Amino acid sequence: MTEIKTEPPLADLEIKDAQLIFNRVWRELESEVGCENLRFPKELILLGGAPGSGKGTNTDFIREVRGIAAEPIVISQLLDSPEAQKLKAQGSMVGDEEVLRLLLCEMLKPEFRESAVLDGFPRTTVQVECLKMLFDSMVRLRKEFSETPHAQHFRQPVFHIMVLFVDEVESIARQLKRGQETLVHNAEVRQSGVGELWEERATDFDPDLARGRYRTFKEKTYDALVSLKQIFHYHFINAQAPIKVVQQNIVRELEYQSSLELDPRTYDALRHIPLADEIVVGARQDLVNRLDGYIHERPALLEKVVDFIQVKMMPTIKRYAVTGRVTINTEDAMFEDPVALAMLIDVHSERGFQATVDIHRQEIPEKFDLQTGLITTRQKRVYRITVFFAGSKIRRG
Repeated sequence: MTEIKTEPPLADLEIKDAQLIFNRVWRELESEVGCENLRFPKELILLGGAPGSGKGTNTDFIREVRGIAAEPIVISQLLDSPEAQKLKAQGSMVGDEEVLRLLLCEMLKPEFRESAVLDGFPRTTVQVECLKMLFDSMVRLRKEFSETPHAQHFRQPVFHIMVLFVDEVESIARQLKRGQETLVHNAEVRQSGVGELWEERATDFDPDLARGRYRTFKEKTYDALVSLKQIFHYHFINAQAPIKVVQQNIVRELEYQSSLELDPRTYDALRHIPLADEIVVGARQDLVNRLDGYIHERPALLEKVVDFIQVKMMPTIKRYAVTGRVTINTEDAMFEDPVALAMLIDVHSERGFQATVDIHRQEIPEKFDLQTGLITTRQKRVYRITVFFAGSKIRRG
């Protein structure tokens, strides 16, 4: 019986290629700079987007939101670097291995130690696998140096995959619009001699080329980024909305996630403190239960507190409603009972106000003994109640 040999699946071959490529590049870096100097960005935002989705417009916004001072790492610019040009001059192709080598060398620069925005990577299955291996290697380095003086340089890595998406029709329309704007701009620059010329891309003038560029992104880059959805933070941004809405969505997507971004030891030290969201979920029901408890257990005191709010506080609150803040002082002995203070705060909370109480104690002289010089005093308590609320919106102008 003849044995039939089958070729391994293409995906398996690509993964094996990625392992070979990554291991070669990693060993070279270890040899060149040493393990203790393999200090990559703690936070890496991999920005991908369909043509015309606004990557250029939003890159600086993302850097501002995350406090990233370093310029973005753009793969297309790396491929035009002197190192890449040298490879091309030697007749070498700038394939996945060369791209990875250029990228890792760039990310080792000091300005990227904290955070970096990466545009144009990964774009292939091999690059996706290399990205996973980079993350695993960074985690391994963190463990290796955790008990050494270098520990501070090897923190828990955080990778964000951010995809700005528009559909094919919108992408083509935006590319062609950009082409027309480029022609107008460049004509003005050539005529006036002031300013810099913008790049004139062939895909920005030909609908068929624009469509082909979009489909290349959809079939290759988009799939590569989506494949990382189950591994890293994944942010899908609908970029067809107005720019303000898009940027609001970006801010919301990049909100801080302490359990995933902090060093595990730091998170372990903080984890016993509940999250604000967890507290808020049950806060309303707890408030209701407390108020219902007051009416059953201390009805007379609750009635006095409500009467105080209605008679002594509400007229002042209404008078200064525009400001959204009122402070009222009282010496009412009722508030010597701490339950009365709790009731006052809870009643305001239930009605949509935020109340705080400060207690100021003063020693007031009452009697002076001429023979002994002894001064007898009494303690005066002033309860300073501050109420915050949404102030009145006044139309101006």
